[in-house]
Amino acid sequence: MKHQSLAQIAQNLRQHKLSAAELVAKAVAGFDSSESVVHAYKHWAGTQAARQADAVDVFFEAGQDHGPLMGMPVSVKDLYGVPNMPVFAGTDTAFAESWQAPGPLVQSVISQLGIVMGKTHTVEFAFGGIGTNPHWGAPVNPWSGKDAPRVSGGSSSGAGVSLAQGSALVALGTDTAGSVRIPAAFTGQCALKTTHGRWSTQGIVPLSPSLDTPGVLCRTVEDLAFAFAALDGSDKDPVGPRGLSGLRIGVIENVVWDEIDPTIAANTEAALSTLEAKGAIVSGLTLPGVDAVLEIFRQGGLAAPELRSFMDADCPDRITRLDPMVRARVEGADQISSTEYLRRRDVLAKTGRDGLSVFDRFDVLLSPTVPVSAPLQSDMTDGAAYRTANMLALRNTAIVNLFGWCALTLPSGIDGNGIPSGIQLIAPPMQETRLLAIALGVEAAVGRAPELLGRPPLLSSAT
Repeated sequence: MKHQSLAQIAQNLRQHKLSAAELVAKAVAGFDSSESVVHAYKHWAGTQAARQADAVDVFFEAGQDHGPLMGMPVSVKDLYGVPNMPVFAGTDTAFAESWQAPGPLVQSVISQLGIVMGKTHTVEFAFGGIGTNPHWGAPVNPWSGKDAPRVSGGSSSGAGVSLAQGSALVALGTDTAGSVRIPAAFTGQCALKTTHGRWSTQGIVPLSPSLDTPGVLCRTVEDLAFAFAALDGSDKDPVGPRGLSGLRIGVIENVVWDEIDPTIAANTEAALSTLEAKGAIVSGLTLPGVDAVLEIFRQGGLAAPELRSFMDADCPDRITRLDPMVRARVEGADQISSTEYLRRRDVLAKTGRDGLSVFDRFDVLLSPTVPVSAPLQSDMTDGAAYRTANMLALRNTAIVNLFGWCALTLPSGIDGNGIPSGIQLIAPPMQETRLLAIALGVEAAVGRAPELLGRPPLLSSAT
């Protein structure tokens, strides 16, 4: 079936060429045909969504328009409060009902009569880039081989999978060090990490208040621009593409290419060649401060002490029941003094400010999103293997969070394991609109995910 953009779908809904009931029925069919294989959701609300869709169609028939997301199926990460849907935050026990109260982002979806299909799986407390969870099981990357399941990326581990299976057209996630960009890259989707503070984190179980950012995943950059405009409220209409002629692209050369899978490097280089052929000015740069911020990140960053503080205050009984891969870092935060914590904050803030000078020479920065392929789930039961894979998965994306900038990922091709790879575009703080305009131009040159990648093998064979 030919890909339809969110803008086309929204227009068809308003012209009565498509009903919300039909749209949700298709989403439910996608869930029913593949959920037993890919395991995207912690809580599924398909029956409730179908009833809501019928009600939304009544409003459409009456000529009412409540916003761009009206009638759109949306999945929500199991950190967000959604009325009448439990919040587990990837832990073994539901949080108090008070956590179901929606924050501003979910309230925007609800107010526009977007239809929440359910809550997608997350790494426990969103503290990991691989996507595993011993309490509830890990989503399976739909690009995996049939008998060799691979991770979907974390921490928004079910978000990209929900888009791939067609049970949602927009997925809400969070990003503290890469948690919307990594699952998007691994599952062939697009994702936007917003600037810290642009979108409220109210109504979201925290990992690191200093770094947590709500984010959104969609099937294409075009859809991302549509969803961003709908959720952000600062622009009435989605942004249009910025032409590539004369676009100054700075390719980060230090660190981000270290230990890279050769096929991912080749996909990135091929994309760069395409952009250059279309008129972009592509140059390498050394991004200052990368080593300093990554050293802080490897030592637990700000997330470990901030999560420990939240758990000590709100749920100390859960610490001994944590995923062992999460628990070691939470307990290790006891060794971080207040002086060291404040030093880390100062270093990150100064490095991010000083680094902005690179944008005097470049319109956008570019790197491989994740330098490695999605690991096999079976390999991630070993602690040492998990720690190595987790750091590599997070490394390139975490730089953006640590600098306090914004970024998005879009697909660049298929790697040697048959898993999608991504390219990361990076912009200064609060420049999401300009970043999306550039990304639209990049997507037009490199190719949109549906045509570039095709259909994931596990979904093609799901029954």
